[in-house]
Amino acid sequence: MLAVDTPWLLAGLLLTLLPLFNNGIRPTTYPWLAMLPPDPLSNVISVLLRLCGMATIAALVLGLAGLHRTEQSRERIGYGANIVLLLDRSNSMDNTFAGKTPEGADESKATAARRLLGEFVRQRPHDLLGIAEYSTAPLFVLPLTENKQAIQAAIDATATPALAYTHVSKGLGMALELFADQPLSGSRIVLLVSDGAAAIDPDSELQLRRYFKQQQVRLYWLFLRTANSPGLFDKPQDARDDNAGSMPERYLHLFFSSLAIPYQAYQAESPDAMRQAIADINRLEQASLHYRERIPRQDLSASCYLSATGLLALLLMVKFCEARR
Repeated sequence: MLAVDTPWLLAGLLLTLLPLFNNGIRPTTYPWLAMLPPDPLSNVISVLLRLCGMATIAALVLGLAGLHRTEQSRERIGYGANIVLLLDRSNSMDNTFAGKTPEGADESKATAARRLLGEFVRQRPHDLLGIAEYSTAPLFVLPLTENKQAIQAAIDATATPALAYTHVSKGLGMALELFADQPLSGSRIVLLVSDGAAAIDPDSELQLRRYFKQQQVRLYWLFLRTANSPGLFDKPQDARDDNAGSMPERYLHLFFSSLAIPYQAYQAESPDAMRQAIADINRLEQASLHYRERIPRQDLSASCYLSATGLLALLLMVKFCEARR
């Protein structure tokens, strides 16, 4: 749908009537017009010049009025899912899987995640993806969108240094909120990418249980395990260490398992293991997906000015070709 920013300027379209009364060509007098033979070509050229003049004025007025095509949407059907990437931005993500500062060809966990998630996005052209991050506080990055350039740019932005500690419950809450205003179409997935966890207080647990049930979300946890650190499935040798404070990853995994939602945990101890886990998720989530693609507003004023410039150049060329007597 076409619209303008300044409607009152459309009154200037009345000026398009001026070429009907004057075509800009200097008249030449003849003693007796009956002596001139019929000239259909000249008549056609005269009409075309008047139309060019009218179109030039109209293009200038529409450009000044701010002609644009309004934002629209269209229904799309594909195979994919609604996915929110929840990325851990704690300091430990800037270390390698060996728990060291990257040196030489070594790759940090954040770098590996950024590279492999970028490949994942490129392999899924029909997904709606959103991105949230968390450290001490949750960080909103991108709402659910089909714009792959924006998604890739948001993933690349994680190249900035990490922030502080891990507060996963607030990050999960923000990730689930991204589904709040979305129609229930296709699979809803939260893909948590983290190398650690923290204890979740009882109030946050109750809130997350309610959110997961309301939003009907599938949960994948890609746990990037640092060498010699406790894993998701490890049990402590001393029963006194079997608590959320000592083994937060294990207890977060148990909490996720108790949510009564589709949940899968992947424990990756290297970039290759991480690639395999992402490939498995890519294979599993290929359901039919109906969504509406947003087509942003398109400014047409530049096209109006360009058209007016071309028409003016044509009229000037004709004027310079006018014979003078």
